[in-house]
Amino acid sequence: MHGTTGHSSAATGFFPSQRAAISALFFANGFIVGSWAPKIPDFAGRLGLSESQLGLMILVFGLGSLVMMPVGGAMVARLGSAFVTRITAIACIPALLLLTLAPTVPAAVVVIFFFGGLLGAMDVAMNANAVHVEKSMRRAIMSSCHGFWSLGGLVGAALGGVLIAAVGTMNHVIIVTLVLAAVVFIALRFVSGDAQPETAEKQPLRLPKSVLPYLIGIMALFSMTPEGAILDWGALYLRQELDATLALSGMAFGAFSAAMAVMRFAGDPIRDRLGAVLTLRICTMFAIVGMLVAGQAPNATVAIIGFAIAGIGISNMVPIAFSAAGNLPGFAQGIALSVVTFMGYSGILVAPSVIGFIAEYTGFATVFTALPILFIVVLALSSLARHGDMQKD
Repeated sequence: MHGTTGHSSAATGFFPSQRAAISALFFANGFIVGSWAPKIPDFAGRLGLSESQLGLMILVFGLGSLVMMPVGGAMVARLGSAFVTRITAIACIPALLLLTLAPTVPAAVVVIFFFGGLLGAMDVAMNANAVHVEKSMRRAIMSSCHGFWSLGGLVGAALGGVLIAAVGTMNHVIIVTLVLAAVVFIALRFVSGDAQPETAEKQPLRLPKSVLPYLIGIMALFSMTPEGAILDWGALYLRQELDATLALSGMAFGAFSAAMAVMRFAGDPIRDRLGAVLTLRICTMFAIVGMLVAGQAPNATVAIIGFAIAGIGISNMVPIAFSAAGNLPGFAQGIALSVVTFMGYSGILVAPSVIGFIAEYTGFATVFTALPILFIVVLALSSLARHGDMQKD
């Protein structure tokens, strides 16, 4: 058994230490990603990377995440979510520092693969631990955990630009590493331990034969693909097709992510009151309306409002899918969740390149107008969200 805190009795109160700990680790994971974003230009300049070479580097980061997510799921099934969360969180602390110090392109390729991989494995483990805390509290917490991830990303990105300008790249990464170490080591003292199943050694860690994890994975994939499209192509759409200024074009993802972060903190009590299925259906309708408004917008301001409405909708779709996967009966802990995480993050890491290819021929307005078709599939599968409801008995 790995970890003892909190697995023997239900966590009590609205924000017990176990919930605070896993929320802090979601924040830390987002903070690393957010801190990396403003470092990318310096990273490319230092290694003399062209735009296409930098694109390949970012692809390696994504591949590292996707490769290590199933590995993280298998480790969670064998060792428990608390143990794997601890190991991956500690391993992530020096990753950004190593990336900044990587002396050559081949060294940077290796480091960025493992950087993405560690973040991906940590993602699966901390989502599994959040499911464990949800069960212990008998209350939804997954949306707010993802809200803390969004907040971490926002703080990392906002501070990054300021700190790099003020104290330089190296001092920035040292400060980030120290802040990260402090947050992680304080949080790890309170991570909720989950009992390792007696049968863990005997459970074969193969891909699930049941269709359920893959159907929930499609829900996650089709919820996250539009998120990736807005992240990668929203600004370009506003700039090229709606004649937005450079400053205004950055508001596409800004409005989307701000609305998403706010609604993630509101999402758990809504889900506890309405149930996961109805909450998912309402969110999906908001997402459909938002994307249609953005795709058919006559000007940049209307498109930004559309992206914000889409953010309100998408905010809780993915956390509900993750809760449903983590609560599926009959699976070794972490296995179903790693399938759904892998499929979902493919929507952010891989799908945007396909969307870019299509948009060359159709334009982004057509793409954003067509993306709600994916949400209609999520609506069709929405009854599967019932597995995300907390049992009150």
